[in-house]
Amino acid sequence: MKKILYIAAIFASCSLAAQKIAYVDMAYILKNLAQYESANDQLSMMSRRWQKEIETVSEEARVMTANYQTEQIFLSDELRQKREDEILQKEKEALELKHKYFGQDGELFKKRESLIKPIQDEIYTAIQEIAQEKRYDIVKDRSSEPSLVYMSNKLDISDQVLQKLGAK
Repeated sequence: MKKILYIAAIFASCSLAAQKIAYVDMAYILKNLAQYESANDQLSMMSRRWQKEIETVSEEARVMTANYQTEQIFLSDELRQKREDEILQKEKEALELKHKYFGQDGELFKKRESLIKPIQDEIYTAIQEIAQEKRYDIVKDRSSEPSLVYMSNKLDISDQVLQKLGAK
């Protein structure tokens, strides 16, 4: 059994030695691309504007609730029900806005995809071109590799990717 494991380890190390591996640091690349920073700024502005709109509607609902609580004893049952419905409608409006802008398929997600995806595609194309030119078999992202303990700087092609993209 030990012989089989020993032989398997030798074959595994031989097959790994034959592969050329390189690494990129996507966080570093994105941080050094002006178009990515510009897209992020646009997304932040939109996000703040939409958040402010949601907060305005939520504040209206809070004010309506506070007013209702102070006037509640003076209102008829019919008027009380009408006010409660108006408050619920305002709260629902705030929730709908939140889902519309920040939900899973919301405006922020769509805008992020339209702004960031082309940049990512350009980066991946540059990585592929460099990998083909330098004959790398594997290119890993070191910023998302939690088990990576050490990597030689010689294997990092992030600056080459930035150069290919015309950054720096």
